[in-house]
Amino acid sequence: QVDVAAMVRLFGYVDVTDTGFIVAVLSIAFNPLFWNVVARWEHKTRALSQVFGSPRAACYCLGAVILVLNCVRSHCFTEAMKSQPKLEGWDHHWTYYSGLAISAVGTLFVISSFLALGFTGTFLGDYFGILMEEKVTSFPFSVLDNPMYWGSTAVYLGWSLMHASPAGLLLTAVVAISYTIAVLYEGPFTEEIYRQKQKGVKSK
Repeated sequence: QVDVAAMVRLFGYVDVTDTGFIVAVLSIAFNPLFWNVVARWEHKTRALSQVFGSPRAACYCLGAVILVLNCVRSHCFTEAMKSQPKLEGWDHHWTYYSGLAISAVGTLFVISSFLALGFTGTFLGDYFGILMEEKVTSFPFSVLDNPMYWGSTAVYLGWSLMHASPAGLLLTAVVAISYTIAVLYEGPFTEEIYRQKQKGVKSK
């Protein structure tokens, strides 16, 4: 059961009207919205592929933009934490090292996901017509679905614990929610792309 009183006390440390906090929330929400809208537009129109001369070049360009936006998001997240009070009871070595361990696990999932999928597999190559031959089932996909997203969430969670930051924990919850919504939109759409591929193969 959730201790509601403890949650209220925890988030009593957070000023949700602070400009830095609002900017962090907006940057977190914007990123998955941006790449889903752009990737679906590309899948429908092939406009980016035409502009950049090939689907691969267009995918690399979108991937670069996503990486920059993720850096901006992380910067906003960190600045929002620094502008808000720490939870004194958590400002100890055990919290710091627990956060460090969680961040390390999250980083492992993110890096191993990237290595398993490759650049185009990571950055929505499916939407550009760059399809994988078969579903990736090796680590970390053998452990959980969408390890890139949940690994990234774990990194933010660990970072928040390392800073004993209630604001960071609340922002991490926003990250988790934004990724959950992204998965709900991306999963069925990606599956449909591969269903169409299979139909094309069978019809030949």
